[in-house]
Amino acid sequence: MRISTVWAACSLLISAAAGQVNSTNDKQSQQILHADIKPPQVFENVNLVRTTNLEKGYVRETINLVVSNIDKQPQSEYYLPFGYDQVGKVGGIEVRDKKDAAKAPFKVRLASMSSLTGDDGTTTKPSQYYIITFAEPLAPKAQLTLSISYYILGALTPLPAQIQQQDKQYLSYSFSAYFPSAYATLKQKTNVKLSSADIPDYTTTTGLSKSKDPEVQGTKVTYGPYDTKIEAGAVYPVSVRYEFTKPILVASALERDIEISHWGGNVATEERYWLRNDGATLKDNFNRVIWATSNFYQNMPTSALKELKVPLKPGSVDPYFTDDIGNVSTSRYRPSEVREASLELKPRYPVFGGWKYSFRIGWNNALSSVLRKLKTPADAYILSVPFLEGPKMPEGVQYERMELRIVLPEGSKIIKWEISGGTNVPLLSEQQNLHKTFMDTLGRTTLTLSAINVVDELKDIQVLVSYEYTFMSALRKPLSIIAGFSAVYVVAWLVSLVDTSIGRKQQK
Repeated sequence: MRISTVWAACSLLISAAAGQVNSTNDKQSQQILHADIKPPQVFENVNLVRTTNLEKGYVRETINLVVSNIDKQPQSEYYLPFGYDQVGKVGGIEVRDKKDAAKAPFKVRLASMSSLTGDDGTTTKPSQYYIITFAEPLAPKAQLTLSISYYILGALTPLPAQIQQQDKQYLSYSFSAYFPSAYATLKQKTNVKLSSADIPDYTTTTGLSKSKDPEVQGTKVTYGPYDTKIEAGAVYPVSVRYEFTKPILVASALERDIEISHWGGNVATEERYWLRNDGATLKDNFNRVIWATSNFYQNMPTSALKELKVPLKPGSVDPYFTDDIGNVSTSRYRPSEVREASLELKPRYPVFGGWKYSFRIGWNNALSSVLRKLKTPADAYILSVPFLEGPKMPEGVQYERMELRIVLPEGSKIIKWEISGGTNVPLLSEQQNLHKTFMDTLGRTTLTLSAINVVDELKDIQVLVSYEYTFMSALRKPLSIIAGFSAVYVVAWLVSLVDTSIGRKQQK
């Protein structure tokens, strides 16, 4: 294999890192496949129903299918293909037994291709595969009902790409009427759920279905059902264009810090956003008169972002909202001790398609709301914090890259950590290091989690961290402060003893 081939394979491994799922401390190693691989035809899709949800600014897909083992031997690995250009945008993939939701999700890992550049120097773009491993091998002629869910970022295209300031916005989504399966499918159907009944364009098929295809009812477009056997890898390109006069909110980066203080009994949260609107850009220059006039009409649809609503935990205090210029006063906080508090933010300017806005928000909570002391072992604590908080918008928010830092007290030692409430977090890396702040001696123990291709639907997921924090470690900070002030007083006293007068000394 050429050096260029190895480098290309490594580049693919990095670009497709979004597919690392079902992993916290134990990372699943990737399986190496040949670029020209054809998954063994040991399965057959008896019935497949795909639901594509386009009600938000990203794609959410759920596939329910009945899988049959047509081989003579038990089989436990099911191949799920994605396009070369699409796999890097996929996140949150989760596979369960639909008939037994209480069971743990099946293990899923992304397979890497061993060769991307041929001997003639040409670069191929083969299909990428997620490999689903069943809890138990499926016996010959036996069937299993799978529920596969995932989301795709950056798959919606504004059409037209430029609009007037007060015009409606339309999005286009291209996909295949046939689900691109690695196995033959006997029967299938695709339901597309849209956010509006205004659907000016959609692809019609010929010869695939016995009736009109697709069938459009309100905000739902249905391709199929197709009752004829469809061979593995078959595709039928189609597209749907629909109204979506809302901003397409994408955070190119989110840095989220959670700082724990035992002495202050406080947990401080700060989030830094680099936000943009991927909607249609303005055809002409921004007109403030038109914008001011449109604000007189309540709930008037617009493709610009004009307000963000951030739900906070009950009892949250001291919220703040700043951007690159400084404090932003156009914000409103609705506190509550018994229900969700609400932080309403208004950027300095409306964020139209192609525009960007970076800002930071922060707030405090009582430490008792997220921390519990364990009986055994001694001096051990367990911390439960949300993996993601941030804005809650009807059009959704997608995060291309996210970094979560949990800063523990100085002298603490992490015992273990895990993610609770979901296994579909696309983690990229995990690090444990020290973070030095004011008056620290050794530095504070910090757990850093990095992820890509995250969406706002992961708000229910919690990060659990158990750590040890001894009494002597708790005394480190006050003792260092006392020692520091004592040293200052001693130095000041010694300096006061020095004779600094410039008068001539009298001789005896």
